[in-house]
Amino acid sequence: MNKIMDYYEILGVEKNASKDEIKKAFRQKARQYHPDVNKAPDAADKFKEIGKAYETLSDDNKREIYDRYGEDGLSNAGFNPNSFNMGDIDLSDIFSSFFGGGFGGGFSSGFERNPNAPERGDDLRLDIEIDFLEACFGLEKEIKVRHLEPCEECNSTGMQKDAKDTVCPTCGGAGRVQQSTRTILGSFTSVTTCPSCHGTGKNPKAFCKACNGLGAIEREKKITIKIPHGVEHGSKMRVANEGNCGRNGGRCGDLYVVIHVKASKEFARHGFDIYTELELTTPQAVIGDEIKVKTIHGETIATIPSGIQNEEKITLKGQGVPYLGSDSQKGNHYITVKVVIPKKLSQQEEKLYRELFVLSKQQEKDNIINKMKQALHR
Repeated sequence: MNKIMDYYEILGVEKNASKDEIKKAFRQKARQYHPDVNKAPDAADKFKEIGKAYETLSDDNKREIYDRYGEDGLSNAGFNPNSFNMGDIDLSDIFSSFFGGGFGGGFSSGFERNPNAPERGDDLRLDIEIDFLEACFGLEKEIKVRHLEPCEECNSTGMQKDAKDTVCPTCGGAGRVQQSTRTILGSFTSVTTCPSCHGTGKNPKAFCKACNGLGAIEREKKITIKIPHGVEHGSKMRVANEGNCGRNGGRCGDLYVVIHVKASKEFARHGFDIYTELELTTPQAVIGDEIKVKTIHGETIATIPSGIQNEEKITLKGQGVPYLGSDSQKGNHYITVKVVIPKKLSQQEEKLYRELFVLSKQQEKDNIINKMKQALHR
């Protein structure tokens, strides 16, 4: 059984901790448990836990999912909380802040990043707009995305095929250079990104001319995605491996499609329920009626019970939006009744309403007399 971890407890921060507080706590914990510093048998495992906690809580998207659903939520959203890669976090700036880059002979933290290590591609976001009914019933939609794809000219190496001197002469392929400064406290050594190759470790003069050493070229690609029924405005879809390609054999990033739903002039939606309004005449409200109404599924007959009141609701069960992830369950359609009082009447209508008025007055008097008679007989 997998151990359930509290990432906030691992880093020793509160659940409302800021990003700066999380980063500060991570630095302290990482220094304490790094295997090169801590020789305890469980130091490596604790160090991995600290890294996993920091990777999640420092990312707004992952942190929101974790706060709501825990590690299971991360898995369901496409993240693998049990597959943490320390290479995804650049620790050089963190450990250089601990040790100051070294004193008295140049202490090295050992966390300089390998420029040739596999690097995951960036995730991308694409916003699309769909119609109201498309969101209700789902659709297949062709989208266009501009992303980085491996350069075919250089086989994604970033270097010319016939190049001989491929290693950066400034840094020797490390991607970083050391600079030493003498102070009253001794020799201070700092590590910075190589100014010649910008951290790639490759000779700029041998860069592939097609991709300029990046190993990837931006292209537009058409993708068909299946949007499920029941999605709402602001829903996100993850399309795996359709972000930017990775470097040095790293896997591709993902594409996150954010769905914007156009408002409907006929229907309002809350969750999986649909809401509309229906105007009734006074006779319809008093006597009742059967009226043809429009739903998202088509036209149907709504039965108006006699004596219905203004603002009262009629429920059409199962005439709402299909539930996300279900082929059988649907929401309801709620119709709010609006009884319309006529402002102008024809002569015949006025005559009938006056007769009705007189009749209602007489009925009111009869009710009072009946109540008095009942009181006398008690």
